[in-house]
Amino acid sequence: MTSSSTRAVTAFAGHRLIARGDLMAAARAAHANRDDQPLIFDDATGRPVDLDLRGSAEDVVARLSPPAAPAKPARGRPKLGVTAREVTLLPRHWEWLATQPGGASAALRRLVDQARRETAETDAARQALEAVYRVMTALAGDFAGYEEAARALFARDRARFDELTAGWPADLRDYVRDLNARVYLPSP
Repeated sequence: MTSSSTRAVTAFAGHRLIARGDLMAAARAAHANRDDQPLIFDDATGRPVDLDLRGSAEDVVARLSPPAAPAKPARGRPKLGVTAREVTLLPRHWEWLATQPGGASAALRRLVDQARRETAETDAARQALEAVYRVMTALAGDFAGYEEAARALFARDRARFDELTAGWPADLRDYVRDLNARVYLPSP
């Protein structure tokens, strides 16, 4: 997992691309364009990244580094990265888990790992599709042809999507097309 300062983001002021890369660079560009109400998007999820643009650019960047949290004892086996959480299952599920080697937790870990392997490509494509849709909705939701482009996106009709977005501002068009290309790539 990447830290918040190293994740790939893209910043827009209106429909103009102002930064692409790490969050620190995007924060500086957003600060320089703060009168244009910039939007920053996480490239992996398409979710907007909220920044407090008050003060100087260095103030904005300084706020991106969270203060160190005080150490507190964690439940589970933190040295192994295990986190204890609650799972709600039906009695028949608990009965089956109780018969599995290693106990319920080990069986659940195996089931999750197997499901992750089997659905990795489908999950990556779905997440990429959702990222494109989030960005499109935020930046192009009022454009002519937006709804048809969204239909083409969910139909995974790349040629139609490219055709419908051809008239969009170049920076926005290129960004959503770049994000959309991930829908068709096999997962790493």
